Amino acid sequence: MAQRIADITITDGVIAGPFRQSVNQAQNIEGSIHNDEVASKLGFRGGTVAGSIHLELFPPLLLNAFGDKWFDTGTLSMNFKNATTDREPVRALLDVPERKGDTQVRAWIEREDGMLVGEGTASVGEPDEATALQQLDLTRWETGELRILAGMSAGDKIDEVEITMASKAQASRMDIITEPLEWYADSPFGGPIASPATTVHFLYGHPSRFIGKRSARAVGLFGAIEVRNINGPLVLDRTYKVGGIILAVGESPKTEYLWFESHADTLDGIRVAEMRMQLRWMKASSPLYG
Repeated sequence: MAQRIADITITDGVIAGPFRQSVNQAQNIEGSIHNDEVASKLGFRGGTVAGSIHLELFPPLLLNAFGDKWFDTGTLSMNFKNATTDREPVRALLDVPERKGDTQVRAWIEREDGMLVGEGTASVGEPDEATALQQLDLTRWETGELRILAGMSAGDKIDEVEITMASKAQASRMDIITEPLEWYADSPFGGPIASPATTVHFLYGHPSRFIGKRSARAVGLFGAIEVRNINGPLVLDRTYKVGGIILAVGESPKTEYLWFESHADTLDGIRVAEMRMQLRWMKASSPLYG
C-alpha cells in the first residue's frame, strides 16, 4: 500500500484518528461564512472551517477499514451538525466493519471537547444499506415561499461541461492537508488523485456557478456532503464531463436550502465519481429578509 497511515487507534470497535487542526483557508474571502467578521454577525464564534476540509481527516481510517478498494468504489456521507473555527482540534472516527467485502459503517467527526461536528456513514462496494444522506427524505418539508432561491426547483438540470482540475491547486495545499497521503502527489492511477476536499471542489464548482446565477446573494454554507467513487478515483490533470441535477429546495426558520447531485464522467461516458450536497443560505444575511 503506497499510502501513509496516520497514528490511528482501535478501541471497543471504533477506529479513531488523531486530533488534527483543520485550517480555515477561506478566511479572507469577503462576504463568506469563513470570514470572521461575517460569521460573527450571523451568530457564529468566528469564520468556519468548510465541511469539505474535515473530510480529509478520514482517508487513513478508510484505508484501515476497507483497504485501497475504497478509492475505487467507496463512499463518505456526512451530515454536518456544528461548525468549527480555524485550527480547532478535531478527529474522525469509524466503526470497525463487521465483515469483509461490500459493507457500510457509522462515521463521525468530533471536536476535542466531544462536540459532534458531523455524523454519517462510510462504505465500500454495494452494501445493502443506503448511505446516511441517501436515507433522507428530501421532500419531507414544504418548499415554502422562497426568496433567495426563488425560481429554483427540484428537477432543474445542471448541463454538463468539460473541466480539468489542475494538480497544482492540490499541490499548493499539501502542507496543510491534515492527512497528506502519498497518492495525492503521485499514484498507480497515472497521476495524483484528488483528496476528499479536492473532489468536493471539483464536483461543486460548476453546480455552484449554475445555482449562483439563479439565486439571490446571501451567505451560504455546506450542510451535508456525500462523495461516491463509482469507478474512481478522480485523477488530477485529466478532463471530465461534470453535470448534475437539483434534487430539492426548501427552508428552515433560519435558512433556505438546496440539495443537488453532481457527477464526473470520462469523455467516453464512464461514471467516475458522484457527489450529493446540501447548501444552506442564511436568511439573516439577505436583504430579501430585511
